[in-house]
Amino acid sequence: MITYDLFSYSNAGSTSCSEIDIPDAEVFLYPSLLSYHEANQLFDTLKKSIIWEKQKIKLYGRLHDVPRLTAWYGDPNKSYIYSGIKLNTKPWNAALLKIREKIEKISKTKFNSVLLNLYRSGADSVSWHSDDEPELGLNPVIGSLSLGETRQFQMKHKYDHDLKQKILLQHGSFLLMRGKTQHNWLHQIPKRKNLKSERINLTFRVIKH
Repeated sequence: MITYDLFSYSNAGSTSCSEIDIPDAEVFLYPSLLSYHEANQLFDTLKKSIIWEKQKIKLYGRLHDVPRLTAWYGDPNKSYIYSGIKLNTKPWNAALLKIREKIEKISKTKFNSVLLNLYRSGADSVSWHSDDEPELGLNPVIGSLSLGETRQFQMKHKYDHDLKQKILLQHGSFLLMRGKTQHNWLHQIPKRKNLKSERINLTFRVIKH
C-alpha cells in the first residue's frame, strides 16, 4: 500500500488518501474525508430526506427482495439499469449537491448521478458484482462515500482467483475506483449478522447516455 500522509480517524475531515496497491486496478481510500460531526449530520439528513425504495430482483425465475433499501438521484433523464432493475432519476436535493461538489474536487470527475444504499443492519448486503453496465462507459469512475456502521468491502480478481482484497469502510470515508478496476475486479459487502447499526452508502457515477 502506497500511503500519502495517512492518519487514523480524527475530528477534522481530511483529503489525505492512500492508494490500494492491487494489480489491474486504480483504487484510492480517503479514510476520513468527512469529520465525525459532518458525517453524522449528513447521515441524519439523508436518512430523513431521501425517498428510500424497496426493490425486487428476479433470480432463477423468482422475485426476491433486494437486501437493502435504495434510491437513485441525478441529472434529468439519467436512468440506470442494474441486475434487471430500472431506476428512474429523482432530482438532486441540497445535501446531495453539497457533498457531490466536495467529491468532484478530489476525484476530478463531474458526476451526474448517485446510487444510495441504506443497509438497515448487518443482515443487509450486496453480492459480488462489478459496476460495469454499458451506461457507465469504458472505464467507469466510481466514487463511494460511507456513513454509519463500518462495513468490510471485499474485492476479488475476475481472472486470477488468488488475488483478493479487504478494505474497511468507516464513517465518513471515501473510496475512489477508476481505470480498469471494474473490468478486472468484483466487489461485495457481505452480511455480518452481529452488526445492528445502519449504514448509508453513496456511489457517485457518470451515466453516458
